[in-house]
Amino acid sequence: MKKLFILPILLLSFQSVFAQMNFLPKFIRRMYFRNDSSRKPSIVLLPALSSAPETGLEFGGAALLSFYSDTLDRSTRVSNLFGYSTITTKGQTKLSLNANYWTPKNTFHLTGNISYYNFPFNFYGVGNNTKLSAKDFIKEKRYKGSLNGEKMVAKNVYLGFVSGALKYFYQYDKNPHGTLNTDPAVEDKRGGPNVYAGPSFTYDSRNNNTYTTSGMIITSYYNIMHGVFSNNSYRGGFFNIEYSQFFLLAKPLVLGFDVQEQSLTGSRSPFYLLPQMGSDEMMRGYYGGRFRDRNYIAGQTELRYRINRRFGVVGFVGTGEVFHSDFTFPQLKPNYGGGLRYFFDIEKGLAIRLDYGVGEKPVGESRISGVYIALGQSF
Repeated sequence: MKKLFILPILLLSFQSVFAQMNFLPKFIRRMYFRNDSSRKPSIVLLPALSSAPETGLEFGGAALLSFYSDTLDRSTRVSNLFGYSTITTKGQTKLSLNANYWTPKNTFHLTGNISYYNFPFNFYGVGNNTKLSAKDFIKEKRYKGSLNGEKMVAKNVYLGFVSGALKYFYQYDKNPHGTLNTDPAVEDKRGGPNVYAGPSFTYDSRNNNTYTTSGMIITSYYNIMHGVFSNNSYRGGFFNIEYSQFFLLAKPLVLGFDVQEQSLTGSRSPFYLLPQMGSDEMMRGYYGGRFRDRNYIAGQTELRYRINRRFGVVGFVGTGEVFHSDFTFPQLKPNYGGGLRYFFDIEKGLAIRLDYGVGEKPVGESRISGVYIALGQSF
């Protein structure tokens, strides 16, 4: 599925003409050509249009509201509300609202999410070497809600909690010979509701949380999971840790490193909870969920060059794999690519990014690749 974000692409192509000749309405110029350094709130809209055989025409958009909880204290980080919604001509929908709030002086950091997906996806089975020929078209309904909070307990050190609830429901009976029905490695094929809670830890010395040029961040959490209602027999957990560090090589040149590890714990392996390779942030180019298993590890490095205040370019390389229990270096998959950045809010360091990622070429298949348009940096 190829996504077309029409308005941002046009704005980037003719930015200098629009900015100088005022061809666009004032509110459009304020969103995409903002020069205000007063730390006032800002909002940006991203219309979206895409199509695929399984969805028909998909249209909708995203909105990002950014603000400071304290406009006087320059150390207070940017907070934001991000919403995303699309609908297709075949009746499928995506709805998501995310909140990321930093209190004055960054004493507390609160995040929350509410989302609903009624959307199909391609499922290829479990493991690090699934085949394109095993593709199974699955209808998914997914409900998620989370609330997380952390408190600064020492300089750059945060302790807190994660909590939430989720429910997955799948329809696949129309294809009794499909991968979801026939693969013995697939567990809990009908989905189910779960709740979770657990501790979190963060070390964050970044100089900026939207466009970092120096410092590091380590985030980790452990979800203690329990099935509820029809899924009451499930017990398990999910562990995540991610490390990122940034180096300012020259005023316009930044080098970033990012490593992430995820593990599903417990005796059962619900396929919908398994760590998945591929997103617009890590292992770009891989279809999300093409490879999934109980453990996932990946790393990447990205070189970012700021051409001027408005535009930047990046190049990245990385590698990763999913595995059941034993990690092996020969199974690591390659990842590389590049992208463009347009900074629509210079003071806050907020950008629209366009990335093209490339992966491996499985035997008998085309090389894996993908295009992404998103808000913010990849890490």
